[in-house]
Order: sequence, then structure tokens, then C-alpha cells
Amino acid sequence: MKKTENLTRYIFTSVTRISNLEKGFDVKDLPYNQWATGDYVVCKIERISGKINTAEIRSGRMMSLLEGDIIIGALGIRHATLEATGTWKEVGADKNMHMLTSAGLLGKLTSRSSYISPLIEISYMGHVFQSGNKKTMADYVKKFKSKKFTTPVILFVGSSMSAGKTTSARIVAHQLKMMNYTVTGAKLSGAGRYRDVLSIKDAGADFIFDFVDTGLPSTICERDEYKKALDNMLNMISSTDSDVAVIEIGASPMEPYNGDIAIEAIKDNVVLTVLCASDPYAVLGIMKSFNITPTIVTGPAANTIGGIELIDKLCKVHAFNLIDRKNIPKLRALLKERIQNNN
Repeated sequence: MKKTENLTRYIFTSVTRISNLEKGFDVKDLPYNQWATGDYVVCKIERISGKINTAEIRSGRMMSLLEGDIIIGALGIRHATLEATGTWKEVGADKNMHMLTSAGLLGKLTSRSSYISPLIEISYMGHVFQSGNKKTMADYVKKFKSKKFTTPVILFVGSSMSAGKTTSARIVAHQLKMMNYTVTGAKLSGAGRYRDVLSIKDAGADFIFDFVDTGLPSTICERDEYKKALDNMLNMISSTDSDVAVIEIGASPMEPYNGDIAIEAIKDNVVLTVLCASDPYAVLGIMKSFNITPTIVTGPAANTIGGIELIDKLCKVHAFNLIDRKNIPKLRALLKERIQNNN
């Protein structure tokens, strides 16, 4: 076991933000059969061969990386439809891996879109230990008192990643704060990235939570494990006694991030559903696949009159561009109506 000598030589990615690893730890090389999702590991940056050259650190700030830097992240699984897929379960005997996300989700790349740069290549140096014990994200989770979830929810669902969910949630959170509501922002599923919920905080949200707070580097895990983590997330939101929760389901409900479980758990609290879609046909697909009728459709599908008219023709739902400020008055009126009718 190797003792840590100078913590300043380590780059703590944002999946470590729930931990106290900055106080010190040991590093021990473990055989592959002792690895598990959520394990904190130390890795060396071996190769940066494209435009992807940053890590998201504990504060959410992006830090430029250099070959030879040493990072701390967590073993996990990513299955992004538009960018890359990978898992620690595919790591070979050489124990070489990739940074699957800038937030420190680490594993072996299994596929990559030709539209994104090569991912950062890393080599395994060892697992993180404290007081003789292997440390995982779950070791640092704060348990919240069980409380019935009654908070009204503005739900954001997407047809895929990069469909405008976080941007739309940020706009809605800002308007809710302008209307003097106490707001909690939360991302219940997806792959770890702190800046998504931080952007909702920047828009004015009083509290923010995501699945990293419950010990998951991504929400690709066994369904029973996710349900336990989800219960804790909902208890976190309930503990704030907020007037309304702005909740994002990462990726799309059809992807293996357990978003369908989250939607089912909060459906009785949803007062308004915003579907962010890449195109009008994706709107129809989500509606049919999950029996969801959105209150609003936005995102790239609603960027033009052509898209809006096609959504109306195909789906018979209202669409408008939330980024266009001329639509803010009707957004505020709709938010006020739905929240007040819930009370």
C-alpha cells in the first residue's frame, strides 16, 4: 500500500465532491475481481489526443489536463447515444482505461461517435483506501430522514442527450425565482456531471441535488440499487420544504439510466411536463413509448415555425422556444396556473 505524500499532486474530479479524500488517503493496487461500480481509483493521464482535454473538478470548474497528471475518479458505466459508451467491466489485464466523462466517470471505452474527439486515455495506479478500507462513493452518502414526497414537480424529459433539458430547466428555475418561489433543482438520472445542476443553482435555485449525492457515478446500475438511491434523493428534496422542484431526467427514458423508474416515482407530483426533443418525430416516439403527454415541447424541435407546426400536426401538443424571450410571459402564466392549482 502506497501512502499519499502530497495531495496537491492529485486532481480531484467532481465525482469526489461528496467525499473527504482531500484529508488524505492511501493507494493500493487491487485485483480486478475486487473492483466495483463507484470505487474511487487513482489514475495517471497517459494520452490526450484530441480536443477533449479537461476535467471537471469538485467545484464544478473545468481544469485543463496535461499528460502525466494524476486524477481521482470513480469506476462506472456510460451509455450515451450521441457521444460515447464504456464501462469499467471491459477493462483488460493492462488496466488501461478512459475518462468516460470529464466529471471523473472512469472505464474502458467501448464505442465513440465519429463526431467527438478521442477520449483521454488513463492508466490505473490503484484504489483509494482510508483507515485500511477501500473507499467507494457510497461510503460518503448522507442519509436523509424518510419523508413523504409532496413537492410539486416541473419535470424535464428529453428524447436524447443534448436535447435542451438543462437549458430549459435553467430558464424555468430563473422564472420561478422571479415569481418568488423557493426552488429545488435536481437531476435524478444520467452520467455524473456537476455543472448541470450547478447551472440551475446559478439560475437562482435555492437547493440542488443529483445522483452523485447518493453515491452513483451514473445511474446505470441494478434497478433495486437505483430505487434506494432515488428514495434518498427524494428525501433530500423533501427536506428543503421547497415550493417547487425543477427535476431533470438525464438522457432519455428509453436509455439504460433508469429514468423510467424516476418518472414513475414522481408522476403524482408532476404539475407540468416539459419535453425537450431533437426533432418532431422524436416527440412522437417519447409520447408513444412512455405514454407521456407533455405540457410543453421545446428544444431543437421547436426552434422554427416548421418544427412547431409539425409537432402540432403529429402530436397535438403545444410547442414553443423557451430561449425566445417573447415566450416568457406565457411560460410564467402557465407555471403560475399549474402550481397554484396544485395547492
